Amino acid sequence: MKVLVLTSEPVSASQLREALPGGVEPEQTEVMVVAPALQPNSLKFWLSDADSAITRADEVRRETIENLGESGVPATGDTGESDPVRALEDALTTFPAERILLFTHADDAQGYREDLDVAELKSRFGIPVEQATVGGSAA
Repeated sequence: MKVLVLTSEPVSASQLREALPGGVEPEQTEVMVVAPALQPNSLKFWLSDADSAITRADEVRRETIENLGESGVPATGDTGESDPVRALEDALTTFPAERILLFTHADDAQGYREDLDVAELKSRFGIPVEQATVGGSAA
């Protein structure tokens, strides 16, 4: 199964296992990790203060790929646009995912533009979309 993972925090193989449908082991998947360059708030977004967001997204991408690789999960990745939907669109042009897994912060800790509508994404992309919560703050 080809799985596109969109995450704003590093993800482990056990977190991936919990988010996958029953019976699918992470080692049986091909994963592409996309870490969008999210801003903590709209002011930073509109002032185009993107450097720290890009640096953080790159760290999340690298750490997630490393975590998954150490557990035997084949994974590649990219740093995505600050708009998570656009980041998904871009990734899907080169990675024909069969499922999208969104790892986002809890509602009270979400970064700017991290409040994604799962039903809208399912309709837009025509593949299953699941959402899981990751720890840490969005800043």
